[in-house]
Amino acid sequence: MQSGQKGNIYLLKKFAVITLASFVYGAAISLLIDPNNLAPGGISGLSVVLNRVIPLETGTIYFLVNIPIMLLGMWKFGYKFILSTSWAILMISLSTNCFKTIGALTSQPILASIFGGVLSAAGIGYVMRAGATTGGTDIIVKCLKLKKPHLKTGSIFLGMDIMIILTGGIVFRNVDSVLYSLISVAVTSVVLDMILYGRDEAKMIFVISNASDAITARMLKELDTGVTHLSGTGAYKKEDKQVILCVVKKQSAYRVEEIVKQEDSNAFMIITNATEIYGEGYKSYFGERL
Repeated sequence: MQSGQKGNIYLLKKFAVITLASFVYGAAISLLIDPNNLAPGGISGLSVVLNRVIPLETGTIYFLVNIPIMLLGMWKFGYKFILSTSWAILMISLSTNCFKTIGALTSQPILASIFGGVLSAAGIGYVMRAGATTGGTDIIVKCLKLKKPHLKTGSIFLGMDIMIILTGGIVFRNVDSVLYSLISVAVTSVVLDMILYGRDEAKMIFVISNASDAITARMLKELDTGVTHLSGTGAYKKEDKQVILCVVKKQSAYRVEEIVKQEDSNAFMIITNATEIYGEGYKSYFGERL
């Protein structure tokens, strides 16, 4: 297959995923979040709030609010970054308006906040995995980080979300909507992390042993995992040490422990969580992160 054909197929798959994920996000807004007076942060939450004071559909407001943000993003990051994101915003806007004709799936705010958060996370997560964003606060945060790199991304997002949620509470005149919106934000955050990074953490293991060669050989054979040797020196005896470093899936960590115990019961071993791993067998996305 020619490289041009492969490129076209890749783009087709990419935009198909973005379209489907955007429709999932639009469904979350129109079927669960909007009809239950929830405003769980972000431009979608702001659009729900503005819908109560402006005679426009929520999806239309979402699109209009994103226009100046997209122009800012195009100026700062170039049109290539914006192209796929623009498509996601358009699909979210259209699907939000289309799904609104169906009506609310539930009138129970707690169910709407939980399942709205799950669907929102699914939509956002797969849009991001396809190399786009849902626009809005993502681009604002990127721009702020260019000017103020010392600011923490999570703090910026949290601050903006809290302002939108509180504004929603004032517009809806209901404290319950604020609390349910906070639940939705928490659910979205947890599920989004699961989609982007996986449910299970990996384990990073350091082993210092006089039987490092035997331990390494068994790990390579029995676990089919990568192993790295680091050079170290004992501070007390000034002896050279060979340090074994490896990262394994959580469910395989106990096998490493067994191998080390069987080969050298006096080995020094450190096991810690590794939440973000890039490379073969793990994440391969090295693009710019917020």
